[in-house]
Amino acid sequence: MKIVIAGGTGLVGQALCQRLLQDGHDIIVLTRSPRQPTHPSITYVQWFNNNPLPLEKLNNVDAIINLAGESINNRWTKTMKQKILASRLNVTLEIHKLIKQLPEKPHVYIQASAIGYYGTSETKTYTEEDKRTQSDFLSDVVAQWEEAGTRIEREGVRSVFMRFGVILDKQEGALPRIVLPYKAFIGGKIGSGNQWVSWVHIDDVCEMISFALKKEKLTGHINVTAPYPVRMNEFGKTVASVLQRPHWIPVPAFALKVLLGEMSLLVLEGQRVLPEKALQHGYQFKFEHLQEALESIYRK
Repeated sequence: MKIVIAGGTGLVGQALCQRLLQDGHDIIVLTRSPRQPTHPSITYVQWFNNNPLPLEKLNNVDAIINLAGESINNRWTKTMKQKILASRLNVTLEIHKLIKQLPEKPHVYIQASAIGYYGTSETKTYTEEDKRTQSDFLSDVVAQWEEAGTRIEREGVRSVFMRFGVILDKQEGALPRIVLPYKAFIGGKIGSGNQWVSWVHIDDVCEMISFALKKEKLTGHINVTAPYPVRMNEFGKTVASVLQRPHWIPVPAFALKVLLGEMSLLVLEGQRVLPEKALQHGYQFKFEHLQEALESIYRK
């Protein structure tokens, strides 16, 4: 397949490129800052910065994957909130414009999304059938982002919206921040410890995107989370067990709110989200349980 990836240089994008190369796909990465390709089947194309994308670059494209967006792992100032939302909407709307101009539409469009759509809860369980239960910053961003993506769906392109959970990766994302105190022997319960962590291993993220590319009957929203989420206190204990460190010094919620501001929502609140649609379509997880996922990351 000939696959275009917007946001192909981020956490998921880099790992996904490596995964897709294993299947022999040709990849075009749309990026603000082109780099020298490390593989003959990857091409980096500069996009934005007043540099419109030549339509011929997208001729005979089979799939477009949209992973682009400003990182949410920054303090949520008013300006940063605007960047987080605008970066997602602008790229999605530009992709829609490109697809409208193509003489042949791609077979599938896959867009990153997030389980933040559902809102937060310590008692509810969410599947793809559930709607938003509350309005907060992340939920509003995801709702607007997905709505922008439905314009591409209305062009007759099979569209899949991948609602990512907390992605576990050794180098980037939330995990290195969670693990750091444990490495210093000062790890412990974060906040109440009762908040849910709906996690997923980076390998399963890439496998599920590959799965969605090939599964022609798969459309709409899909939760990209492992089937066995855990509460934060159990998450911390499992980290401690894998790293052979103590789990003992708690981090009070008020301290994180002072340190991180509104962004503390990412670690102090959560939701229990299950990948019902992926399982119904026959996806088999590489890492179903947290212990095995963390061991694969830290005991290789």
